[in-house]
Amino acid sequence: MRKFIALSLVALLSGCAANETRPSATKPDLASLDVRRTPASTKALDEIASAYLRLSLEIGTHEPGYIDAYYGPPELQKAAEAAPRDKPTLLAATRDLMAEVDVAARRLSDPLAKRRAHFLRAQLRAAETRLQMMQGTRFTFAEEAERLFGVRPRLKPLASYDAELAKIEALVPGEGALADRVEAYLDAFTIPKERLQKTFDAAIARCRGRSMAHIPMPEGESFRLEFVTGKSWSGYNYYQGGYHSLIQVNTDLPIRLSRALDLGCHEGYPGHHLLNMKLEEKLVKERGWAEFSVYPLYSPQSLIAEGSANYGIDLAFPESSKADTERDVLMPIAEIAVPSDDRYWQLLAAIKRASGARLTIAQQYLDGVIDRPTAVALTQKYLLVSPKRAEQSVSFTDQYRSYVINYGLGETMVRAYVERGRPSRDEMWRRMAKIVSEPTLPSDLLAR
Repeated sequence: MRKFIALSLVALLSGCAANETRPSATKPDLASLDVRRTPASTKALDEIASAYLRLSLEIGTHEPGYIDAYYGPPELQKAAEAAPRDKPTLLAATRDLMAEVDVAARRLSDPLAKRRAHFLRAQLRAAETRLQMMQGTRFTFAEEAERLFGVRPRLKPLASYDAELAKIEALVPGEGALADRVEAYLDAFTIPKERLQKTFDAAIARCRGRSMAHIPMPEGESFRLEFVTGKSWSGYNYYQGGYHSLIQVNTDLPIRLSRALDLGCHEGYPGHHLLNMKLEEKLVKERGWAEFSVYPLYSPQSLIAEGSANYGIDLAFPESSKADTERDVLMPIAEIAVPSDDRYWQLLAAIKRASGARLTIAQQYLDGVIDRPTAVALTQKYLLVSPKRAEQSVSFTDQYRSYVINYGLGETMVRAYVERGRPSRDEMWRRMAKIVSEPTLPSDLLAR
């Protein structure tokens, strides 16, 4: 049974009484939030979550893009924007909340409630780190990634990818730089601009259908697809709440056929759109956990989001089914000539195996080991892209820094969790549903 109680979004727990609140001297109660009748320890966590929600929204006023999604009460966001605390005050408040989570967590017995507390603690540590960075603190690439996203990456030297480049060389023989040859070959699989909408509509429909067969979706869920320019990313999901997303695809550079299913799964189903819907459905609406109505981009939540979205491509289209769908369905819609052999798909697989080089390049660049022109040149060499695509990749690193680990490393971690012990296809989807419907942290993926 639920009841409505007024909670101050900046109310903090008393150090000696976890079931009491003390109002801020400067921040009044802002709204009523729906919470359950719970033991004192869980009630304390609800109050911490409310303070975390307000804290996150206030941090967002200091950095555009910090809040990736928010679909809670609009008045809370307006209040945060009207009177945000300064960064030093927010940093102190973040540390206070971390201490209070530690106290509350020790009194919890329910396993899911404990995971909720651990999730809040990890999100707050990331907020602490980001606030420090906003005020000039710099961390090494590995330390920044660990503090923000909950994982310390172990990177391979660039030379370890040379063997993969040799395999690609054999697939695309000829004169000139290997990256130029690969680009020229893949250009034949570019989707004409006038065919983009139909091709992506068909791709997303198939991603949705395969996901719906295994994970129930809320009634009335939907998305809107837009094609945009002037971005450092290739695709983006702006979750709107109410089971609705705005999915944008960047057309600054020609879009190749391989991106249709990739972006359809990653941004849509079973990727970001599905994850955000399930969190809203299962945690915000069913449990009243208000903290999941806000998504700070620089947090462990992003490793789960990007990792599950990347892995979702292979989960939805295992083995040869992705190539079959592209060959039999999407190429005719895009009016792209179907190749007579499998070299195209072999090349894409080899390029993906070399893609880990992106993290090593980002680490060297952000840690000052190499300069920007060198980062662009190495990106072109190891990711086998044109100078313009290499520039776009490094621009992404400029903007999002260690966030780049969330794609490849996140995918590896989600894959290992879902496929552990060679489960059935149904069990793999069940594990995926668990990841996207619960307060999952990177450390949860490592637990056995």
